[in-house]
Amino acid sequence: MYKVGEYNLLRVKKESDFGLFLDGGDQEILMPKRFVPAGAKKGDELRVFIYHDSENRLTATNQEPYGIVGDIVNLKATGATEQGAFLDWGLMKDLFVPASKQLTRMHPGQDYLVKIYLDELTGRVAATEKIDQYLSNEDLTVKELDVVDLIIYRRTEIGFVVIINQKHTGVLHYSEVFGTLDIGDKLKGFIKSIKGDKIDVVAGAPGYNRVENEAEKILRLLKENNGYLPYHDKSDPEEIYSFFSMSKKTFKMTTGSLYKQRKIIFTQTGIKLVDEE
Repeated sequence: MYKVGEYNLLRVKKESDFGLFLDGGDQEILMPKRFVPAGAKKGDELRVFIYHDSENRLTATNQEPYGIVGDIVNLKATGATEQGAFLDWGLMKDLFVPASKQLTRMHPGQDYLVKIYLDELTGRVAATEKIDQYLSNEDLTVKELDVVDLIIYRRTEIGFVVIINQKHTGVLHYSEVFGTLDIGDKLKGFIKSIKGDKIDVVAGAPGYNRVENEAEKILRLLKENNGYLPYHDKSDPEEIYSFFSMSKKTFKMTTGSLYKQRKIIFTQTGIKLVDEE
């Protein structure tokens, strides 16, 4: 059997002038000639994405969309009608967002954070802006210090609400942000704390793992700059983030660790690599 809106491994049942017909169990699914891999023939198993074309026919392609059913992704609108809007999701046929699934009227050229789903009535892939119903912190699948995938969801007075592993929500406090973030941005982070159904997250890796990763970066940058960098514990936090892509707190913790390991020394104006004998 096959799953619409997902990747499937299907066997080539027969060849034709139009392309390949794949065995979908209850029906044959056409893979148009323009998508057929070179050398593919009857009996081969192909990894394909299944969706409905503009004439509502099941179609197989080797193109990879920006997201599959279940994914939350940031997509650009290509057009809009009274019935709904269309988003570019990397395939020849755009992804439809019914008007009833929009928070506000969508406009071509703008980006929107949506969840891709399979419409139960039509069996076709669609998208919705109404994501909250798919997110819950009742049954958590994460714990403190877990490394997680984050999506910037919306702004609040204290920080960004983020989507965690496409399942839960948490808060990335402004005090932990040292760069520009936009709605829909994806980044790695970790669970800082869990208090009931409230989750705080931090960008980057937790604890000493973060120090080790950032230590390698600082040592590399020192070597690339003749063993010296004009940054220290009195440097402006934004300058540190701009150059190192890390917070001032992480910079101080990492350089302190490198100093204790006798890999760097502090000068009045910056940090210097210790000469290796």
